[in-house]
Amino acid sequence: MFGTTAAAAAALTVQVTAGESATAADAVVYLESAAGQALPKLGRPAQIEQKGRAFLPVVTVVQTGASISFPNNDTVRHQVYSFSPAKVFELKLYSGAGGEPLLFDKPGTVIIGCNIHDKMSAYIQVVDTPYFAKTDTTGKAVIDNLPAGKYNLKVWYRTIPPGTPVPEQAVTFAGTDAAIAFSLNKK
Repeated sequence: MFGTTAAAAAALTVQVTAGESATAADAVVYLESAAGQALPKLGRPAQIEQKGRAFLPVVTVVQTGASISFPNNDTVRHQVYSFSPAKVFELKLYSGAGGEPLLFDKPGTVIIGCNIHDKMSAYIQVVDTPYFAKTDTTGKAVIDNLPAGKYNLKVWYRTIPPGTPVPEQAVTFAGTDAAIAFSLNKK
């Protein structure tokens, strides 16, 4: 039911809003199997660059089992860390490549910072599905190559307090291109 083939897979466009007229840029949209079936493990690697005393991008999403590298392309050294339950780590002061990529093997939100530059922070959302996307500046995300099936659509946004359940809704996807609106302010 969840194998992807060119004939059976299509795209789901999700428009995320954070208020009556506010769009939710950099929200993470992902689909989990409603039946609890195992989904393919793709584990595509990612990169979070340090440049201009900032992490780029500010929000990254990866599937559980993916590795992330943290190259320092800045003019100063950084010491990247996280105390988040999904991934605790510390990369000692460095510049350049920064060593081996780190494996993110637990789902959840990872907040990263720099011990040297307190204003530097970023978010990593680790999800147990290959069906995810990040919204653009207009709040739109497109999940491609999605096979037909029943899913739970979940949306993570950095303004959701830690420990708060991620908003979700049931979605039946017919295997043809479709669009859905998702409001983070549902009561």
